[in-house]
Amino acid sequence: MKSKSLLIGPMLAGVLLAGAAQAFTLEEFTFEDPARAEEFRDLIGELRCLVCQNESLAGSQAGVAQDLRKEVYRMMQEGQSRQDVVDFLVSRYGDFVLYEPPIRPSTYILWFGPFLFVGFGGFMLLRTLRRKRAEPEPDISESERARLRQLLAQTPDQKE
Repeated sequence: MKSKSLLIGPMLAGVLLAGAAQAFTLEEFTFEDPARAEEFRDLIGELRCLVCQNESLAGSQAGVAQDLRKEVYRMMQEGQSRQDVVDFLVSRYGDFVLYEPPIRPSTYILWFGPFLFVGFGGFMLLRTLRRKRAEPEPDISESERARLRQLLAQTPDQKE
């Protein structure tokens, strides 16, 4: 029982420090207008970290994410709009920086690829099942059928 309590302390400290680390990274970005601060937090929450790939700029501790947060902050402090910031990042890093890239020919595979993959898998499954059903039963003689019935009718302890 004592070993469990020894593990809980470090785990709890890790969780608390992780939350504090994230709060610390966002504390340095202050705005005079609370609405602008909220817009900043929303924006960095919607932008993807280029290194982590599955984390937002707000949650990532990577150096690149910290630099991008500073860049977004600088641009917003200069009075640029949310769309200006997004356009700048997309022009520099591509649609990958967005969690929800726009639907256009270069992103069709992102939006429709999973549906095509599932559809192709379903088609292959149906095709295989139809082929299996259409296969004729193997031709066996009547004596082989009788022997097969006899083997199937036996219990496991009666088999030769």
